[in-house]
Amino acid sequence: MINLVIMAKSLNSIYAVNHVENGNFLEGVIAIPARRALEKEKINSLEKLSAYSEEEILNLHGFGRSTIEKLKDYMKEHQVSFKNNDLPDFLVR
Repeated sequence: MINLVIMAKSLNSIYAVNHVENGNFLEGVIAIPARRALEKEKINSLEKLSAYSEEEILNLHGFGRSTIEKLKDYMKEHQVSFKNNDLPDFLVR
């Protein structure tokens, strides 16, 4: 039974990283302007998002500290993270 739970969690993570529904990527997680900015950059999955640094995403229209924190929490839930952390120490929590 425990093996099934572990397997299910692993499959869920793979599914979440690779699955994209038409235009619904991150709907309900971040606001529309930020989602549009990701769409403009052709970032439509967590896998693609993880290829960017936090600083690169912060430079996009619609992204501020609050949106980045929501995004980081969502990514952490799905065992995904940004490429690296290029932010100065005073901006990192």
